Amino acid sequence: LTIAIGHHSRLTAEPIKQALVDTFLSLGIQVIDVCLATTPAMFMATQFPTLQCDAAIMITASHLPYYFNGLKFFTAEGGAEKEDIRYILSHTDPLTANENGTLMKQELLPIYAEHLVAKIRQGIHSPEEKPLQGFRIIVDAGNGAGGFFAEQVLQVLGADTTGSQFLEPDRHFPNHVPNPDNSEAMKSIQTAVLANQADLGIIFDTDVDRSAVVDQSGEVLNRNNLIAVLAAIVLKEAPGSYIVTNSPTSSHLKTFIEEKGGQQIRYISGYRNVINKMIELNHGGFQTPLAIETSGHAAFQENYNLDDGAYIVAKILMLLPELKQNNQTLGDLIATLKQPAETNEFRFKITAEDVTCYGQQVLRDFELFVENQADFAVDRENQEGVRGNVSGQYGSGWFLLRLSLHEPLLVLQVENDQSDKNACVIEKIATFLQKYEEIDSQQIENNLGN
Repeated sequence: LTIAIGHHSRLTAEPIKQALVDTFLSLGIQVIDVCLATTPAMFMATQFPTLQCDAAIMITASHLPYYFNGLKFFTAEGGAEKEDIRYILSHTDPLTANENGTLMKQELLPIYAEHLVAKIRQGIHSPEEKPLQGFRIIVDAGNGAGGFFAEQVLQVLGADTTGSQFLEPDRHFPNHVPNPDNSEAMKSIQTAVLANQADLGIIFDTDVDRSAVVDQSGEVLNRNNLIAVLAAIVLKEAPGSYIVTNSPTSSHLKTFIEEKGGQQIRYISGYRNVINKMIELNHGGFQTPLAIETSGHAAFQENYNLDDGAYIVAKILMLLPELKQNNQTLGDLIATLKQPAETNEFRFKITAEDVTCYGQQVLRDFELFVENQADFAVDRENQEGVRGNVSGQYGSGWFLLRLSLHEPLLVLQVENDQSDKNACVIEKIATFLQKYEEIDSQQIENNLGN
């Protein structure tokens, strides 16, 4: 067996890597140390003919604080899921080998960058070696692993990357949280785009399985806006297809996708859930080229169903020369996507011993509550938590109350097209939640000024 091991900039990456290397060598396994890497690149180590690894392990904790770390496992079939981890943890008998394995070093990111460059050139449909000549595109890597993209992808394609920031890996992430879903991080790349008069700004999370972009006007394209941009791209390539998202997306996004000729499937939160739903639909004969969460995790069927922040950017870069030729911007692609006037999110801690059981009972009660409120209506086209639409005295919008996937929380999201109406919706929902002693509703009470 041949196993690739890589990591991004984290405090404990080297000692964890050494422990893995020592163990695998003692078992006669061939190890390739690919050094600094991204999570999507580690999967590609099982695909590139120059490596042909049987498995790959990425040492990462994504955007979590610098003192966290973890492991992601891949084979050529994809990433390990919960049932795979359970299997691994239940097979703990000691193994032995007659001889030691071998260790070699082979940097992976240059190979992966060449792969991306080839894909972008192919997607632009231009014979030019530098099809991005004349564009200024800046990268914010958040001191994670994404800094390679500026020099090894954009500059190779001819782009001017002056103004790029935080490209050097730093184990403490000193400048901002490396997370495209973080407001401080997005403000940082917005400021850089405007200060450098860039055509595009790109921001990656730490291990580059997520990304977001900022257009030349400083408009942030993440969450619903990013989904809309990618939906516009794939629906032009595959008219009439399905797009899978997680549940807390704007009602306006559904309208946008349908106006583009597509169909949105709002599914359970969790990037593996939306990706697996895409795979299921494609196996069932329903053309589904894209699965994407509002967090920025996005996978294309054409790209091994892999959530890859760099490939998201590659798809957007393929459009730039055509948009420029037509005097258009990325923002023009989603000009018809209506934006809500107000958005709010609250996270309520559940203190009950059995969080899931208690939370599910609250949601069952909440559905009955919504059904019996004037100007509230349950949205049945929903597969997670309770989603409702509001009208009349509550304005025009929607809300979603759901259980968090990983934390003992109920999450409430509220959007409205009328200013100053969210407070009315939130206050009505607060009257329901305050009856439950094992839900900490202090956050919503603070918001209402109670």
